[in-house]
Amino acid sequence: MMQLLRSNYLRLLTLVLIVQAVLFYTASHVDATPLASPLSAFPATVGDFHLHEEGFVDAETLAVLKADDTLTRTYMGPKGPANLFIAYFKTQRQGQSPHSPKNCLPGAGWQQEVNGKIDVPVNGETIRVNNFVVSKGGNKSIVLYWYQSQGRVIADEFAAKYYLVSDSIRNHRSDTALVRVVVGVPPGMDAQAHDLAVDFVKTMYPAVKAYLPR
Repeated sequence: MMQLLRSNYLRLLTLVLIVQAVLFYTASHVDATPLASPLSAFPATVGDFHLHEEGFVDAETLAVLKADDTLTRTYMGPKGPANLFIAYFKTQRQGQSPHSPKNCLPGAGWQQEVNGKIDVPVNGETIRVNNFVVSKGGNKSIVLYWYQSQGRVIADEFAAKYYLVSDSIRNHRSDTALVRVVVGVPPGMDAQAHDLAVDFVKTMYPAVKAYLPR
């Protein structure tokens, strides 16, 4: 019985998304929402984390990603380094959309060891983010990521598509950002690396939330 109800629910959701998608792509106008300042102006120091290394996204990756602005930095904190990556899309009207790490990491040769979601308490609210542990050769990393869309934190890919269509129809906006945190895992230090990744999200999230359009 429960399986039947779940199946009917998924069919209904799929139908709703199809109808909304038709309305979205036939809408006469969807605004592009620019950043108030480029991501290069994102704070170099947030809490106890300080900019350690400014990275870059190569031209080939940018051509595939199609983001309007990107940020890739390594910050150093009291317990070690953490990498922050943000890809901002001011509109998804022309086919631009975030590439899920769930698909990109295996394509780059990383194997998933853990694939789930965790709740992170931040400043009186709780955000749910994707929690991956991936390995490649002798390297292991913790990857926490989410979609930041008009003040919302969205972990689920299906929900991200729903809000894309819904916000485009109601608000004439389709801007979004992929926010990803990566922390390397030294041998035998899985728990410490996980704690560092969570602490980094707790520290960075308020700045990310304030920086991106709401």
